[in-house]
Amino acid sequence: MDNLIINALILFIITSAIIVIVLNVIQSKKNKKYKKLISNLEIEKNKIDSAPVEPELAKIEAYLKNEKMEVMYNGWKERLQTIKDIKIPNITDMLIEAEYSLSQMDYKSTMYKIAKLEMEIYKVRTTSEFLLEEIKEITNSEERSRAVITKLKAKYRTLYQKFVDSKSDYGTFSKVVALRFQNIAQSFETFEATMEKQEYTEIPEIINSIDELLRHMEVVVEELPAIVLLGEIVLPKKIEESSKVYKKMEENGFPLEYLNVEYNVTEANKKIKDILERAKVLNLEDSVFDLKVLNDYFDSLFNDFEKEKNFKNEFEETNKIFKGKLSKMNELVADIFSQIEDIKKQYNLSKENLDILFEVKRQLEDVNGDYNALLAQLSSKSLAFSKLKEELSDVMHKLNNVENRLDSCLDVIGNMHDDEQRAREQLEEIRSILKEAKIHINEYKLPTIPNSYYVELKEANDAINEIIKELNRRPINIEVLNTRVDTARDLVLKLFGKTKQMIKMARLAEMAIVYGNRYRTSIENLDKKLEYSEDLFYKGDYSRSLELTINLLNKIEPGIYEKLKDYVLEENPV
Repeated sequence: MDNLIINALILFIITSAIIVIVLNVIQSKKNKKYKKLISNLEIEKNKIDSAPVEPELAKIEAYLKNEKMEVMYNGWKERLQTIKDIKIPNITDMLIEAEYSLSQMDYKSTMYKIAKLEMEIYKVRTTSEFLLEEIKEITNSEERSRAVITKLKAKYRTLYQKFVDSKSDYGTFSKVVALRFQNIAQSFETFEATMEKQEYTEIPEIINSIDELLRHMEVVVEELPAIVLLGEIVLPKKIEESSKVYKKMEENGFPLEYLNVEYNVTEANKKIKDILERAKVLNLEDSVFDLKVLNDYFDSLFNDFEKEKNFKNEFEETNKIFKGKLSKMNELVADIFSQIEDIKKQYNLSKENLDILFEVKRQLEDVNGDYNALLAQLSSKSLAFSKLKEELSDVMHKLNNVENRLDSCLDVIGNMHDDEQRAREQLEEIRSILKEAKIHINEYKLPTIPNSYYVELKEANDAINEIIKELNRRPINIEVLNTRVDTARDLVLKLFGKTKQMIKMARLAEMAIVYGNRYRTSIENLDKKLEYSEDLFYKGDYSRSLELTINLLNKIEPGIYEKLKDYVLEENPV
C-alpha cells in the first residue's frame, strides 16, 4: 500500500515538472516571436528616419528663384519637420510601450500595441515616400523633362518629314498644316526658355500641350490626305458621273424615284462641304469615316443602276415568255370550253371535275386582269423594273398554278388518269416527307451521320426515281406504278422515323453529357467515362452514348433520363 502511494506521488511530480517545462518552452517561443516583430518594426522606423528626404529637399534651395517654388519648399520643409519631430518620436514611444508589455508577459496588450505600431509605421512611411516623390518631381524635373522632350522632338521631326515628303497630297490645306507645325516648334522654344528660368512647375503643362498637339498632328498627317483625295477629287467625280447616269436612265424610261438620288446628292454635297470647312481648322473628327460612307453609297448607287438595267432585261425576257405562255393557256381553255358539251358526252365527268374546269377558267381571267394592271404600271413608269419583275414573277406563279390545276383536271379525263394522278400526288407527298427528313438532319447539324443512314437515304431516292421513271413511261403500267409508290412510301417513312429517332437520341445524349459536366470535378472517374461517352457521340453512336451517360447520371440523380427527355422535347420538339 505504501509503495502505491509513493509511485503515485512520483508520477505526480514528474507530470508537474513536464507541464512546467512545456509552459516555459511555449512562453519562450512567444517571447522570441514578439521580440522579433518589435525588432523588425524598429528597423522599419529607422528606414523611415534615414530616408533621403532631407538631402533631396536641400537640393530645392538651388531652385528658389520664384515665389511659387518658395511656397512649395516651405510646405515640404514643414511636413518633413512633422515627420522628424513628431511622428518618429511617437513611433519610438510606441515601441518602448510594446517592449514593456512584453517584459510583463502581457501578450494580449503586446499584440494590440504591435498592430497599432504597424498601422502607424505604414502611415508615416507612406507620408514620407509621398513627400520624397513630390520633391523628386522638381529635383529630377530637368533630366526627366529633357528625356521626354527629346522623344517628342523626334516624333515632331518624323511627322514633319512625312508632311514635307507628301506636301502635294494636302492640297490647299498644306499651309494650315505647315502653320500648325510652326506653332509646335514655338512650343519647343517656350519649353527651352522655361527650363532656362528653372520654372519647373510650368514644365508639365508645356510638355502635355506639345504631346497633345503632336498626337493631333499624327491624325492630321494620317487622315488629311485621304480627306483631300475623297472630298476634293474622288467623290465630286462620282457625284457628277452618277448624276449623268441617273438622268440618262430616266430619259430611257427607267423609273428611279425610289433611289432618292437627287436628294442624296444634295445631302452628300452639304456633308462634303462641311467636312472641308472643318478641315481648314484641322478638325477631322469622323471626317474619313463620313467620306468613306459617302463613297460606299455612290459605289452602291452605281450597282443599283446596273441592277436596274439587268432587271429590265430580265423583265423583258420573262415578259416575252409569259405572254407566249398566257396566250397558249387562253387558247387552250377557250378550246376546252368550246368543246365542253362534247367532253361531257364523251367522258362521265363528275360535278367536281366540271367545277374544277370552271374554277380554272375564273383563275385564268384573274391572271389576265393582273397582267393588264402590270402593263399599265409599266406604261406609267410608276414602278422600278426590280419591282415589276417581282410582280411579274407573282403573276407567272399564278399562271403556273392555273396550268397545274388544268393539267390535273385533264389527267382525270383520260384513261387510267385517276391512278396516275394519285401516284403523282403521292410522289409529291413522299418527296415532301423525304425533304422534311433532310431538313431535320441538316437543321440539327449532327456531328456524325452513320453510313447506314446514307444507304437507306439512297434506297429511298432510288425508289422515288423509279416512280418518276414509271410516270414518264408510255404506256404506264399502273400495277407496277402502284408497287413503286408503295415501296417508296415505306422506305421514306422508315427513313423519316429513323431520322426523328436519331435526332432525338443525339440531342438527349448531348444534353446528358452537358448536364454531366457539372459533376466532372466532383465525382471520381466521371470525367474519363464522360470522355468515352463524348467519343461515342462524335462517332455517331448516339444510343450507346446516351445509355452510358444516363447510367452514370442515374447513380447521381435517379430519374434524370425522364427529366432530360421532358426538357429536350418541350424546348425543341423534333
